Amino acid sequence: MRIENSFIPVRGVGETTERRLWEHGVTHWDEFDGSVVGSTLADRIETFIDEGRAHLERGDISVFAEALPASSRWRCYENVSDETCFLDIETTGLDASTNEVTTVSLHRSGETTTFVKGRDLTSDRLERELADAPLLVTFNGQRFDVPFLETCFDIDVDVPHVDLMYPCKKVGLDGGLKAIEKDVGIDRDKPDLSGRDAVRLWHEYEAGDEAALETLVEYNRADTRNMKPLMEIVADRLHETVFEAATAGD
Repeated sequence: MRIENSFIPVRGVGETTERRLWEHGVTHWDEFDGSVVGSTLADRIETFIDEGRAHLERGDISVFAEALPASSRWRCYENVSDETCFLDIETTGLDASTNEVTTVSLHRSGETTTFVKGRDLTSDRLERELADAPLLVTFNGQRFDVPFLETCFDIDVDVPHVDLMYPCKKVGLDGGLKAIEKDVGIDRDKPDLSGRDAVRLWHEYEAGDEAALETLVEYNRADTRNMKPLMEIVADRLHETVFEAATAGD
């Protein structure tokens, strides 16, 4: 499902009105002719479509991410899937005011990059890496990863953001990332490692064990890489339940 299938960013259009548009064959901006809704709302939708096309031509989806309900931001993904930045961090604990970020991995355009505390993990580097990302995808990043980075590095992460944990819940996938990966058939090399192990591995590295850092980095990278196939699985399922279910009779 693409942004061009969506009408709920328009003021006055909720899920019920959007579904009515779809059921009447208005499944894309190109098909809107104003006949299904009143004239005032039709004018708003037409303005939204005109402005929306201009935003998409510039590759800017921020206006849609801001206007869409958080539970519907997954709709932005297909438009920018190739450039989407998947992010995951490891830390020394759960409290950003007393703990530190040890590694940050970013997966984008088929490449995974990891930054390590004391080496190349800096505020400037993070800001540069995120500056041109059209969309950020995390798992529980809305409550954990992003606030942690903002606190520890004094940065503002204002990239349009999909926290994959919430779309997962909408399709009945509950639990942590690794449990959900197992449910949908995504494999990883070290499935028995956990966040607690990540803390232990960092302390072992600080004590001189370089192999512990290698294991930690690979664990962090796996978390980040595996979010892409999970995002695609979840987006496909939501497309079926939200969009195809409403247009099945077309």
